Amino acid sequence: MIRIGANPIGWSNDDMLEIGGDIPLETCLREAREAGFTGMELGNKFPREAGKLKPILDAHGHALVSGWYSTELLIRDVAAEMEAVRAHAGLLSAMGSTVLIAAETSNAIHSDIARPLSARPVLPKPQWDDFGARYTNFAAAVEAEYGLRLVYHHHMGTVIQTEAEIDRFMSITGEAVGLLLDTGHATWGGGDPARIARHWKARIRHVHCKDIREAVMWRANRGDWSFLEAVLAGVYTVPGDGLIDYVRVLKELRGYSGWIVVEAEQDPKKAEPAAYARLGHANLSRFIAEAGLA
Repeated sequence: MIRIGANPIGWSNDDMLEIGGDIPLETCLREAREAGFTGMELGNKFPREAGKLKPILDAHGHALVSGWYSTELLIRDVAAEMEAVRAHAGLLSAMGSTVLIAAETSNAIHSDIARPLSARPVLPKPQWDDFGARYTNFAAAVEAEYGLRLVYHHHMGTVIQTEAEIDRFMSITGEAVGLLLDTGHATWGGGDPARIARHWKARIRHVHCKDIREAVMWRANRGDWSFLEAVLAGVYTVPGDGLIDYVRVLKELRGYSGWIVVEAEQDPKKAEPAAYARLGHANLSRFIAEAGLA
């Protein structure tokens, strides 16, 4: 079964808290539900205790889909990572979520507006196998202790950005590590999200949908902008408002069951969140139907 969720980053940004910092959580949840979404991922304004968070989400008709977790497995071992993830994984488990979204950020630059994407980290060849083993063991431990399936979020400005890096990471990790297919990051990273979906379909356990404004992407690439500079300029938008052929991508995911989440970070002063939420939900619903997903 397909369920359509939203990420609050369209209302309030997690990398630059001043973007949408004045928008109350209740406004985000209400406008998302009015647009048709039935689940939300975590954002910086969400309470991190199940007893406080559940009544708030219930009041607005939302399930908790999941939430981002920043790993540092390049610089700490699995035991230390399990201790670090305890509160986050415990919250997701208590709230009935089924996946834990993880990305390696120990050396990432996406949250630094002063650093261009050309300065992003590239993992040396000798480190890949150990990194893959640590991630596999971490994912297995998270599932054993919390009942959550780990899904890896490839992301601009991190060690897993390009299509080749996605392929390499998935090939050196075990089945415990699932893939979060993010259409926007895959496309901006120079990849083909449909090819990624086709090749790694069996391990794709979560999907993020954001579109790319092509003209902004090319300006960002030519100007060697930082990730956040490009976001503020509007590189991302909701599905159907950019260059990605979503029906082509989603056809490769026939048989997928789970959440498909609109996650399109924009400056709410330039892109009114409620209007883009409605547009994103309507477009994604149509694309899912046209692609033949149940």
